[in-house]
Order: sequence, then C-alpha cells, then structure tokens
Amino acid sequence: MTLIRIENLKKHYVSGDETVEALRGVDLAIEAGEFVTIMGQSGSGKSTLLSVLGGMNHPTAGTVEMAGIQLYELPGERLADFRAVNLGFVFQSFHLIQYLTALENVMLPLAIIKMKKAEKLQAAMEALERVGLAGKADRLPNQLSGGEQERVAIARAIVKKPPILLADEPTGNLDTKTSEEVMELFRRLNDEGQTVVMVTHNPENCAYADRSIHLRDGVVAEERKAAAIARSAA
Repeated sequence: MTLIRIENLKKHYVSGDETVEALRGVDLAIEAGEFVTIMGQSGSGKSTLLSVLGGMNHPTAGTVEMAGIQLYELPGERLADFRAVNLGFVFQSFHLIQYLTALENVMLPLAIIKMKKAEKLQAAMEALERVGLAGKADRLPNQLSGGEQERVAIARAIVKKPPILLADEPTGNLDTKTSEEVMELFRRLNDEGQTVVMVTHNPENCAYADRSIHLRDGVVAEERKAAAIARSAA
C-alpha cells in the first residue's frame, strides 16, 4: 500500500533578486513498511524534501499525500495535529533537554496527549526498551554516550507509535561503530513494521534500506533497490 505519494513537487526560495530552485519536480511513492534513504550532494534538495515531507515547509507547487490525506490542503492547526500523530522525527543533533532524564525526554511528545501519567511513563519505558536503553532511563543526556543519546532521540520519535519515521542525518555525529549500531536499530524498527525515510550522506547507510533515492539538482536522478545497494556496497 502506498503510504506517501509526491507528485511534481517544487520548492523555490527567493533570495534578493535570485530564485533558488531547491526542488524542481520530484515524483516519489513510498510504500507502507518501506525503508528509504535519500542521498545527494550538498544543495541537491534532500533536506528540503524531508522538511516538506515532515509538514514543516510548504511546497511552491505539487502535492504531498500521506495516508490518503493531502498534507498541504490541511489548515494550520489540523496540519500540526496530523504531524503530531503520524510523524516521528530524528535529527542529527539529538535535541535532548539537558536537565531532563532519558525517560523524561522520551515522554515529551506525550505532554499534549490525554493520558494518565502512569500510562505515559509506561509508554516511554516501552520505547526505551525498544532501543535497548531501559536500564538508563534515569540518566541525564551528559551521562550518555553519543550513540545512547541518539537512541533516546529515536525512542522519543517512536513513543507515540507514528506510522512514519523521518530521520535527518541521524549518524552524522557518530563514529563508525556507533553509526552501525544505530543503523541496525533503524533496520530492526523497520522489520517490526515502521516506515522509515532517512536523509543520509553516508553511502554505507543505504545498505540497510530497501531502496535508495539519489537527488541531483532538485530532481530524482537515480533509484536503487536493496539488491543493487548490496552489490554497490560489496
């Protein structure tokens, strides 16, 4: 089942007298349960595409359909509600609150949800268990390694069990071994049914995905399926 469908997506930015065409007509379909990586050189449009997918950057033209909903036809408040329910975000810089414990950081997305505190605690602990950090729930971010902080960020993104997980360079600040561990976690979450769309600069990360999309100058230049990715990485 197609979960995300993008048609003729364009995004232009105006800077003084100059118009920058970040996206110049992207067509893309992503199936439910698929793991897709988006690659491209700096300025290719990959981060712009992810921000548009995340409901945070209105396109200049084209359509973004998610779960049968035309994303940018929703008024502001309903768009925010859709994003809160359906999308989880993982960023390169973690964005953890330094004075909150790992458990409290994971609970943050539940603050606006009508749930009993005990239920929120249970949901956050379950998310930490899924990323292998149940034993460090009471640690502050500065008491965790970079890889562990990224796992907390992933737990926070999945605590509400959104159908779509968007990740922007999640291994960009990690060493090789830790990056592999984080990518194996994303692969496991995907195997459990999570749809993952990830922007990455690291070709090795694509080996964990079902499909890799390469952008060049704001358009899709190439797509590779899992078998082709594996051959390329070999």
